[in-house]
Amino acid sequence: MEWKRTRLHSIVTFTCPYCHEGAFFVSHPYDLKHAGDLHKECSVCHRRYSIEPGFYYGAMYVAYALAVAWSVSIYVAMAVLLPNASLLMQFGTITIGLVLVGPCLYALSKIIWANLFFGYRGVERTKEELTVAPKGR
Repeated sequence: MEWKRTRLHSIVTFTCPYCHEGAFFVSHPYDLKHAGDLHKECSVCHRRYSIEPGFYYGAMYVAYALAVAWSVSIYVAMAVLLPNASLLMQFGTITIGLVLVGPCLYALSKIIWANLFFGYRGVERTKEELTVAPKGR
């Protein structure tokens, strides 16, 4: 399988889950003014990114899993590299680590959630898509 057609490509590059070419987010995850803002539709294939209101609430579960994995990774790294670190230092390091990568985890959770439900379809719309909804809908 071609790398560009994989879901991992869409997740890593923050691109459209349908065509893997258009931008998924309005701006970079660390642009806090627009953090997590999505385009309504892909600029390349013109497919919508949301299938119903509140669709991305489920991304909270993905964000939770990513935050737990990140926290455990920091804890294990500290246990190996700094075995005599106090509990307060461990807690502070994990908290600072989560604050620093928080916007990235938020963006990752949304793109992962979208890729769970939207699969690669290519740039051109299929006959079924054209009959169900006109272009841009």
